Amino acid sequence: MFPLPLHGALDPASRRAGTTPGSFAARPDVGGPRAFSSPDSPGMPPPSDKTAWDFLPPGWKRDPTTGFAIAPEGFRPVTQLEFARLGIVTPQMRRVAEREGHLTPEQVRDEVAAGRMIVPANRAHLSMRLDPMAIGRAARTKVNANLGASPVRASVDEEVEKMRWAVRWGADTVMDLSTGGDLDRCREAIVRAATVPVGTVPIYQMIVGRSVEELDERVILETVRRQAEQGVDYFTIHAGVRLAHLPLVRDRLIGIVSRGGSLLARWMIAHGRDNPMYELFDALCEILREHDVSFSLGDGLRPGGLADATDAAQLAELEVLGELTERAWRHGCQVMVEGPGHVPFDHVEYNMKLQRRVCHGAPFYVLGPLVTDMFPGYDHIASAIGATAAAYHGASMLCYVTPKEHLGLPRRDDVKQGCVAYRIAAHAADVALGIPGSRDRDDELTRARAALHWQRQFELAFDGELARALHDEDLDVDTDFCAMCGHDWCSVRISKQIAQFASGKDPAFQRGRPAPSPGLSEAQIALLEARGEASPERLHRLAARTRRAVGGEVGQKAVCHSDLVDEAQARRLQHERLAAAVDDASTP
Repeated sequence: MFPLPLHGALDPASRRAGTTPGSFAARPDVGGPRAFSSPDSPGMPPPSDKTAWDFLPPGWKRDPTTGFAIAPEGFRPVTQLEFARLGIVTPQMRRVAEREGHLTPEQVRDEVAAGRMIVPANRAHLSMRLDPMAIGRAARTKVNANLGASPVRASVDEEVEKMRWAVRWGADTVMDLSTGGDLDRCREAIVRAATVPVGTVPIYQMIVGRSVEELDERVILETVRRQAEQGVDYFTIHAGVRLAHLPLVRDRLIGIVSRGGSLLARWMIAHGRDNPMYELFDALCEILREHDVSFSLGDGLRPGGLADATDAAQLAELEVLGELTERAWRHGCQVMVEGPGHVPFDHVEYNMKLQRRVCHGAPFYVLGPLVTDMFPGYDHIASAIGATAAAYHGASMLCYVTPKEHLGLPRRDDVKQGCVAYRIAAHAADVALGIPGSRDRDDELTRARAALHWQRQFELAFDGELARALHDEDLDVDTDFCAMCGHDWCSVRISKQIAQFASGKDPAFQRGRPAPSPGLSEAQIALLEARGEASPERLHRLAARTRRAVGGEVGQKAVCHSDLVDEAQARRLQHERLAAAVDDASTP
């Protein structure tokens, strides 16, 4: 027997469950440079020995007694970073600790002060509906969903609905990447409706009505200021692309795939000058600090295909992003850094740990990465594989990819598919890292599965409606087997019957007698119709069962229909009627 590669990681379950030895990740180092991390493979860059504490603003110093900062007389903190440096726990930090569960407010403060965590919370958005959250490797892995109208398809209402839909399916932040329609109106509507942080890429609006070559200092600063005043929580600023980098792109297979990076490359070539975002970076810092907008330092030279990954252009830009991280910290601004989008699987760990060193532990926000380029239409799957590895090796937030990536503007179902794929990636990484409590729901579902308690499984499932519909497509009875194996071959049923096994015997998960399923909703029926596997007769029977359970007849609306009662009451009535139907069916 080979020894287990245990490194001191915590158990990701809150209470001991099953027989697993636990996580193979590194010992947790919250308060240090590794936080929750994977063990370093040979040759990986070690963490930086610097943090945001090494880049204090002029006139600041650290109190040798408390370890916190002493600001110049008369200074008033504005950003979460400034409050944290002064030793102050803000209400937003307390809310982050409450939501994370495994961190104290003081730990959140200390991670923010070190620059390893950000709390993206524009002061204007805080006055609306924002529920503060944190991005950093001491926290759980976060997921971003990109939204936005295009010149081909532009609807404010549709983008607001996409935002709500993305949050419903697990997005922790959203980015409005609109390039068409009324950009100000769309952005304002999203920010006002969003409970999650909202990010943008200001250069998209800067070139509306003008060519990129006409971009100047006034337009850049006015656009950034206007979006900050609207309440945007973080900006992608492509300030790391330098004029000297452009020759490094010449022989790439696919050039520059970042919109912002390609636009600024055109500007630099046209003017023979360096990147205006780089030249104006200190002025940008002043605006972002005033509103506590976080920097998301854009990777304008990220690779757009495996053949260009980890090349000289990408790494040269990363060095500049490290410099800009230091400069932003000196201004009191919160910073995260964006990372590559197409990376071979064997390059992922190196990319994550190189950023950790060069940018002194600032949170890493990565798109994917895709680990193969030949599956358009399935890029949400190809990239979720890379995203899981990225989060395990150090990324703090994952930008989702949808099935429409490289093909078109995502629609409603594309948004769901992208969010679900990336929630899987983020959650898998958190469990692997041994983040306390991250495996609790998995274990609860396993207990329900072992007990063959179908309804409890669906309640615990991330998408219980889909799981219930797929179960009932073949067997619309909750009994001690499913249609995969049938009664005699069901290993879970057999394990439950063996008296010497604990499997399936948890008293809290016993389901009682077999019972017909309560029926499916219209959305579930539509899903099965789209699959085309169940016969019309079977779908009709499943739908009829639901109608009977909620008191509706063919051609009539049930008493729980939202046209007859308000939405909350409709949900309550439907839940009660369906539950009663199950109880009645299980009564002998």
